[in-house]
Amino acid sequence: MADEMGAAKERKILVAVDESEESMHALSWSLKNVLVSNNPSKDTLILLYVKPPRVVYSALDGTGYLLSSDIMATMQKYSNDIADCVIEKAKRMCREQVQDVKVETIIDHGDPRDVICQAAEKLHVDMLVMGSHGYGLIKRAFLGSVSNHCAQNVKCPVLIVKRPKSNSGSK
Repeated sequence: MADEMGAAKERKILVAVDESEESMHALSWSLKNVLVSNNPSKDTLILLYVKPPRVVYSALDGTGYLLSSDIMATMQKYSNDIADCVIEKAKRMCREQVQDVKVETIIDHGDPRDVICQAAEKLHVDMLVMGSHGYGLIKRAFLGSVSNHCAQNVKCPVLIVKRPKSNSGSK
């Protein structure tokens, strides 16, 4: 990605992160293989964490117990704490692996498929990087594949990083 003069172009790279080892592996892999090959100080890495959709509760849960506003506030705080923890872990990984990369963070909520696609479009990113959970055919049919959905619907290049299979228990 160089301009006509041969200078490296500034790139915006969106990396979707979550609590999984797969997403952290994708981030680490991209830091080593995507940023280092270019001038990392010209790149902006945008870390995106998507909180699951907010669950709508009625005043009574299924067992007939009343959910208080304290419980709802505690659940919201827990969700925010997880998001902050994941983003901090990702930022720390960026600092440790690449010295001069610019890092921006976004925390949003909703269906990850939609939020990631919308963010890539809105931010006009040059590339989307995400991990693959490697679900089999059956699980993918029921759970859906966020990475597959994004690869089909995002206009920029999508890099899906698979985690290497461990050799434990197999020869």
